[in-house]
Order: sequence, then structure tokens, then C-alpha cells
Amino acid sequence: MIEIKNKQILIDGKPQLIMAGEIHYYRLDREDWQDRIDKLKMAGMNAVATYVPWLIHEPVEGEFDLTGKTRPETDLQAFIDLCQENGLYFFLRPGPFIMAEMKNEGLPYWVYEKYPEIVPIGWDEKPATTPTVDYLHPGFLESAKKWYEALMEVAAPRIYPNGNIIAFQLDNEIGMLSWVSNTPDLTDFVLDDFTEWVSEKYDANTLSERYPIDFSNKEARNNAIRSPKESYSLYLMKDLGYYMRHRFTKYVSVLRSYAEEFGVKGIPFVVNIHGMGGGRAFTFPIGISQLYETYQEPGYLSGSDIYFGDITMETFQDLYLLNGFMDSVHLPDQPITSVEFNCGDGNFGNNLSGRNDPSATDFRARMCVAQGARLINYYLFAGGRNYRLDELPGDGNDRIAATGEHHGFAAPVGPTGKLNYTFPRMARSVKTLTAVADKVAAMDEERDNIAFAFIPDYYMTEYHYPHSEKMKDILENLTRNRDRGGAWESVARAMLLKGHRFGSIDIQNKPFSVEDTEILALPSAKYMAAHVQEKLVNFMNEGGKILLYGEVPQFDMEGNECTLLADALDVKVTGEKHGYHGYYLSVNAVNWAAPRPETRTHIAQTLTSDTATPILEVYGTNEMCAFDATVGKGRAVVIAAYYPCDLTFFGRIFEQLGVKATLTHDYEDHGIFSTSTANAEGERFIHLINLDGLDKEFKLYHNGEALFEGRDILLQNKEAVMLPINLKLDIGEIVYSTAEILNVEANAIEFRLTQAQDVIALKTDKEIVANSDYKVEQKNGITYVYSNKHGKADPQLIIKFN
Repeated sequence: MIEIKNKQILIDGKPQLIMAGEIHYYRLDREDWQDRIDKLKMAGMNAVATYVPWLIHEPVEGEFDLTGKTRPETDLQAFIDLCQENGLYFFLRPGPFIMAEMKNEGLPYWVYEKYPEIVPIGWDEKPATTPTVDYLHPGFLESAKKWYEALMEVAAPRIYPNGNIIAFQLDNEIGMLSWVSNTPDLTDFVLDDFTEWVSEKYDANTLSERYPIDFSNKEARNNAIRSPKESYSLYLMKDLGYYMRHRFTKYVSVLRSYAEEFGVKGIPFVVNIHGMGGGRAFTFPIGISQLYETYQEPGYLSGSDIYFGDITMETFQDLYLLNGFMDSVHLPDQPITSVEFNCGDGNFGNNLSGRNDPSATDFRARMCVAQGARLINYYLFAGGRNYRLDELPGDGNDRIAATGEHHGFAAPVGPTGKLNYTFPRMARSVKTLTAVADKVAAMDEERDNIAFAFIPDYYMTEYHYPHSEKMKDILENLTRNRDRGGAWESVARAMLLKGHRFGSIDIQNKPFSVEDTEILALPSAKYMAAHVQEKLVNFMNEGGKILLYGEVPQFDMEGNECTLLADALDVKVTGEKHGYHGYYLSVNAVNWAAPRPETRTHIAQTLTSDTATPILEVYGTNEMCAFDATVGKGRAVVIAAYYPCDLTFFGRIFEQLGVKATLTHDYEDHGIFSTSTANAEGERFIHLINLDGLDKEFKLYHNGEALFEGRDILLQNKEAVMLPINLKLDIGEIVYSTAEILNVEANAIEFRLTQAQDVIALKTDKEIVANSDYKVEQKNGITYVYSNKHGKADPQLIIKFN
């Protein structure tokens, strides 16, 4: 029995940490399957994941092969069984779309030939530039249903507990292709459905006010939507975004109904969230927005696609926010998962242009697990090859995919089975996490009294008519305030570097109050829905505090004037200043924010107020562009200018607002990510990451009390540790350890040493077997084990018990 409960994945009632690796059986010779599985087990993983490409299993309509009748690589049944024989769980990802660089994104050629009308029509009746389809077209769904029916003949008998299949993904990256190409699906069939949707959403008078369109005249209607006028362009931008959310939700529901009809039951359905770009997560919430409604009911998991390069001082807060935003929109029981967790060296194009540090995958995994991830699928774990199709399409390579003969050049296990340089570090981190999987799978991150606000509609920007200036203006404003240089590069980074652990709250769609968080960090644009502004005002009236970074809103999300928040703050927007060549816009800190050096900026919203206290002013004009205001029982600090991640400046703001960091260190510089996880029994792990290439030594404190009895912790360059506190095991209790656990057996524990001399403090009734690698000392009822080995020279230490 598999349950999703209390943000955990329970298998037969026990919390599980699923660490999977993606192996594409169809890209390997059958005799190589066991070798890749052996390497997956060598990495410490407990599950295999794979796409199942419809393209190769039904190349001719009605002729299915899932058991190797036509070629050995297509024997999905045998591959699943082999994984079970190896004691591995299985995560099935059968599309219909799978991407994976497959031709047609994994759809058979005959589907497009049979239903040419499923290819979307975009703005101005231009054809789609990406090979997506109308997901809800009856012909496509009929074919997809037959695909699921054939697939389930193999899959259904192998679903847990009868077999090893523990999760089932529905399609893949739904809506991603239409977003990246800015090509909404505007076929006649879709516009008929859109017309019905808006007619149900709005009464006749409201609909005619929003859209001066004759919806009964299909030709006129289609032209008006595909080439919208400025007078209703912002209405269309919003309605189209909401309609596509509804449409994607309906599609996922239909696929789930097919899977259940043909025997899938008792395991979670997975929807994966796309959106990474250029190694940053700025656009990732677009995927959350697109698929927001698809998994908002029991039985679903949402999983991220994580494609960072190195985790550095520039990018680490991206991953933290990504996980927080996903969690903010989940149902209370849904945990974080990642179903495409990029691993390997980054050499995607086989051009040696990627060269990730070995720490990259390690850091990502540790951060995700610390934030509550319960399933991680390392993608792509093993490369392979793309065989030629039986019917040659004459497209330049005639293979099943576009990447050439080989595929997965960046994978830790390369196309020929060779391990690349990232494999050992990845394997070490997986083994570290799985060694205490029963503990971490039931722990939650400990957080401070501040949360980061998430507004999904700030990312509903995937479709914008190229010739609309109004759409362009709102898109540019939202992008400017949510992306590079915005709140998560200044505020979120400062919060983490100052030691503040935080979750995220969907303030748009969910209720929130001071009981949920005392303080809210709020990225804000010129546009904000009226009901969101009203909720923020109520929050402050009740005593809540806000750190707003960006702009004080002036309009709602449809461009109508809306100053509810500005009125409550008692401020008026007077203008906007931009730096440019020859004008070096700068701001000065004043009042309690001073003294700080005069700081260059590129944009500042200027404001006036009779009651607010200025804390930043524009040089030369003394116009206020940041302030401190009282609202009801609460308070707001508003930074309406780009201000860099100055830790002293933001530290003063956090002090003024009463933000309390409970896990701190005394390292004089920055570059350390730290958090902790704990359970109801008081067991805890301290998670530390050194983001820089230099060693760092410091003391750790929790609520002001020194941890590890005040011992210094050495965090080596580009290293990470997960240190146990009050951890109860069969041998007794680990009071604390400066070394991290690598393996736990009945009468032995293996540690990875991290210090010049590590200390493991134990409460145990068992006798420790003497060994030259360590010395043992008893003091005040605690057994101290002191390593005789330096962690840099020889990091392995095994303590055995009688």
C-alpha cells in the first residue's frame, strides 16, 4: 500500500525516500541492462525510472510491441521484471508525450498523419514552431487511450504490491512547448471550447463588455482571438492563461481515467513541472502556473524538472525558492519530489561545453531532501544509443531521436557504460542520504518566523500577442520584478545568508494569517490583483509584517487602477526613475537604515507620504523610494528600488521587523547554506553546504546555544555535510557527530570523517570494539569516540559494537 500523507511517501505504512535513476531500456542492448542496473545499485539508489516511448512501441497503428517481439530493446515487460529481481522500485513514465529528445517528442508518426488538424494554430494563424498537439482532440485521445490500454497489459500486473511499480507519470512537461514558442493552441476545436468556457465564466453583459466580439460568428471570433485588439488584449491574456490551466487539468484527468480504467490503482500519479532556463530558475514558476490546477486533489504528486549547473552563491537561492514555491501550492499531504533531477557533467551537446563541478548534484540533492523532497529521479542516470527506425523517414539520421547515434553524453554513466568523473561524488551523497532514509523521510525542515510570498499569476505570462504593447508592458514589468535583480536575488539570498530558513505561501489562492507566519517577504510588481492586495492589508491590520521588494502596486492584473495596498500604506506613486548612460541613478540610506554607502541602482519608484518614514532616497532629488510604514497592528518595510544583496542593509531590516534566525554560525564572511530538519521525537540533522572553494571554520548555534558542545566545525571547500543530533539507532543514541553517517548496520556504523579530528558522542549500553582508528572516552554518561584519522587524508571510519 502506498500513501501520500503528512508530506511523506508511505509504503506499507513506513516513510520512504525514493532515490531513482533514469535508465532508458530502449536505448541499450538488452545484454547491457544488468550492467546499468548494477551501476545504479552501486550508486546507492533504490528505484529505476524510465520513459516509455509510444513511438517505438506502436510504430504502425494497432501493432504494439511491449515484449520484444520485433526487437529486444522493446521488451519493457522484461526490463521491469529485471529491476524487480534486483530489488528495485520502478517509476513508469509512459507519456503520451515523453520529450527525451525523441522524434515527435515520442509520438508515433502515424498520429500526425491520421490527425493533421491536431497541430496547433497560433497567433495570427501561424503554425506552431514546436511539435505539440491539441491534447483534447477526440482523435488524439482515442489513440492515446488505446496506447494506455496496451501498455497496461504489461504494467497493471506489476503495480505494487503485486510488483515493483510505485508511481505513474501522466504525460510530460504539459504546455512547455507552447510556452517556449509563445504559441497558444488556437485551433478551431480549441476556440470552440474556449468560447464555451468564457460563456460559462461570465454573464452575457460582462462577456460583451470584455470582448467586443461576435462569438456566434466563428470566423470573426477566431480572427479576433488569434489577432487580438489592444482594447481587450489584457483580458485575453488573463482568460487564456486561466483557460489553459483548466484545459491541462482536464487532459490530466482524462489520462488518469484511462490509466485507472485499465488497472492502475493504489499508487500516486505524477505531474512534472517544467520551466528551468539557462541554469537558473527564474522561469520555473511559469510551469507551476501553467499546471497549477492539474494536481490539486488527492492521489497526485507534482515533480520538478531541475536543470541547474553548479550550485553557487549566484544560484543556490533559486533551488531553495523553487522547492518552496512548489510546496506552497500543494495540498497539505503532498510532499516535494523531483522527477527530472539533472545529474552528470553538463556536457549535453557532446561539445565539452559543460563542465559541472562534482559538487553540483550532491548540493542539489542535499538541499532538496532538507526541504522535504521524498522522491528524486536522477536524470539522465545512464546514456545509450538511438537505433534507426525500421521505416526510414529520410530526415538526416533516420533514428528514433535527434541527438545522433549516442544519447546522454552528460550522464554519470555514459552511452557506452563508462563512469564519468561526477559518479563517485553523486554516489557518495546518495548513500549518505539513504543510510538514514528512515529518519530523513519523516523529518521536516525547521523554519523561522518569515515566509516568502508566491503569486502564481505573476508567472502566467506564457502567451503574449507579439503585436500588443499592453501585453508587452505587463510582461516586461512582471519579468523585471520577479527575475534577475528582483526579490529572490536580493531578499531571498540575504535571508538565507543571514541564516533565515523559510517556506513559501501562495498568497493568491490560499488564506494566510499571522498564525501562518509573522513576517512575509513579498516580491511585488506594478500589477497585483485586488483580492491579493486586500489580503495583504488584512494581514497587516491583524499584526503581520511585510518586507515588500519591487514596486508598490498601482493596477490589478487586467490593467485597471487598483491602489488598495498603496492606500493602506498611505503612499502615492509619483513616478519612476531609470538609470541610463550619462545618468548614474543612485540612492542614499536615511533614518534607521543609515549609514550605508551611496548605492548605484538602475530603477527606482518614487513615492510621497505624510506618515511613512523614508529609508532610501534618490540622490539629487531626495525623493523617497523605500520606506517604513505602520498599518493597523502591523508594519511594512517597502524597498521600491533595486538594491543589491547588502547583508548589513537587509540585516537592519530583518532586525526592525523582528525576523529571528534560530540556526546561526559565527563565520565572519558569507557563502554557507545552513538548515536543519527534525521530527517530533527531537531527532535532528544539521545540513551545511560550503558554496565556495575555500575551507571555512566556525561554531554553530541553535537558539543562541552552542551546538556540538561548542566545538569548531571545519567545512571543507565545495563540501556538504549532514550531521546528526539526538539520533536514535539500534545501538543507542548519537548525541551528536561531526562526521556524517554513511552506513548503518546492526552492530556497526560507518562514518565519513570531515574534521582534523572528528568526535562522535554516543549514549549506548553496547561495548565499542577497540580499534587503532579511534580512541574512546567516557564522560558524564556519554561515550566519546575521537577519530585518529584526518578527514582530508582518510575519511572512512567504522565503529563496531559488541
